[in-house]
Amino acid sequence: MLKIAAAGVTALLFTASPLVCAETPSAQENAANALTDARINIIKSALQLTPDQEKYWPAIEDGIRARAKDRQARIANVAARVAELRERDPVEVLRERNPVDFLQRRADALAQRSADLKRLADAWRPLYQTLSPDQKKRMAFLTIFTVREMRNAVEQRRLQSEDDDGDFAD
Repeated sequence: MLKIAAAGVTALLFTASPLVCAETPSAQENAANALTDARINIIKSALQLTPDQEKYWPAIEDGIRARAKDRQARIANVAARVAELRERDPVEVLRERNPVDFLQRRADALAQRSADLKRLADAWRPLYQTLSPDQKKRMAFLTIFTVREMRNAVEQRRLQSEDDDGDFAD
């Protein structure tokens, strides 16, 4: 259990790493790829797969990588959209806003996330059925720990963003 906790802390450190905020797009991509590699290694190490279970791993790894790649693309699209809006006059942006377009973009992003998650769940199913009770406990622990830490990291980033926005108002 201590190994899993250490793996979870390592995942958290990678998640909160400033490398993801590197200056160039290629540096961001390299950092994101390194983060994905680390997450994959943590999960695989925590599960301690048997040789028979290893045959199911490539599909899971592909699913994890596809989700990470699509997430990077969504983040890049949002960043491009924000940059485009910042270059325009704020009054003009407000006047020309289109809530239907916003809803469509949001629906497309959610559909992509849904498809990625479904593909990953489908990849996990055969392996999960072969896991021992101990492996299932480790997987559950790692999942709960990761979700909680991700939620905390998101909340911390939101609060930091609010603090940064408050600095501009002064």
